[in-house]
Amino acid sequence: MIKTDILIIGAGPVGLFTVFEAGLLKLKCHLVDALGQPGGQLTEIYPKKPIYDIPGYPSILAGELVDNLLEQIAPFKPGFTLGERAEKLDKVGEKMYRVTTNRGTQIEAPVIAIAGGLGCFEPRKPPIEGIEEFEDKGIDYIIRDPAVYKGKKLLIAGGGDSALDWTILLSDIAEEVTLIHRRKSFRGALDSVEKVMQLAKDKKVNLITEAQAIGLNGNGVLKEVVVKQKEMGEFAQEVDNFIPLFGLSPKLGPIGEWGLNIDKNAIVVDTRDYSTGIPGIYAIGDINTYPGKLKLILCGFHEGTLMAQSAFKYIYPDQKLSFKYTTVAGVNGFEE
Repeated sequence: MIKTDILIIGAGPVGLFTVFEAGLLKLKCHLVDALGQPGGQLTEIYPKKPIYDIPGYPSILAGELVDNLLEQIAPFKPGFTLGERAEKLDKVGEKMYRVTTNRGTQIEAPVIAIAGGLGCFEPRKPPIEGIEEFEDKGIDYIIRDPAVYKGKKLLIAGGGDSALDWTILLSDIAEEVTLIHRRKSFRGALDSVEKVMQLAKDKKVNLITEAQAIGLNGNGVLKEVVVKQKEMGEFAQEVDNFIPLFGLSPKLGPIGEWGLNIDKNAIVVDTRDYSTGIPGIYAIGDINTYPGKLKLILCGFHEGTLMAQSAFKYIYPDQKLSFKYTTVAGVNGFEE
């Protein structure tokens, strides 16, 4: 059982920055995210996309922003449960909730901050008959620990940043990496495309374009992927793991069943503190809605800041909240 002051559902940029604001108030945070690494969309979908509306940064790469946020919150030692989806909510005390994930992890906290961005991201699956049979038995949609693939034969499918970046990284870990893409051109960053092309030229990666996976073979565990290529026709590729990286689809998921006020797949909040109407439960970032809502990261930072202040008052109603500027006290002045 994990216990904390604030359980943050969603480890995207807004959830991460909220750790900092809560840490200044000596509130401990634990984050849960269905993705295998922090950063949300910024890490999973467009890590090398420049962002132009972060104050103080005329331009910053999405992945770099996540790195900076993680460095900023490191002094407050947040906990992380990654690769798991928040599923069940139970009230277990006057001011205490218990959230259980789809893998059975339980976290208790008096305050829950839902910072799930556009919702719980679910992988887009290729339309292959019987694919569910091999999920977690050779098919992975999210890479949680690259070391798992050491010495393995991998088939990666996709043409975006995620497929390219993982191909580059795993080429130094796996025994064999094959990347297939249904087109000749790629959607990812030019630098990543050039690196993959060079790896293919150096025969460190097998690159097959104008190809797609159409079938799976194995007896309970994946053994082969049937690939169809424009000129080569159909052939069976022997693999240990098939990793289709076709992006993610946002869905509100189980949170939609928690009794919150939902409007068009977003959680209605009070703009005084971004509370949901259920005591101790807040919603911040793109997952909430209110009159005049703008889905910008900087707006989410503002929402997380006010939420943290309200959370302190909710947890410690008898204590006086003395807000201090970090320019005066410094972050170290707030550490335990």
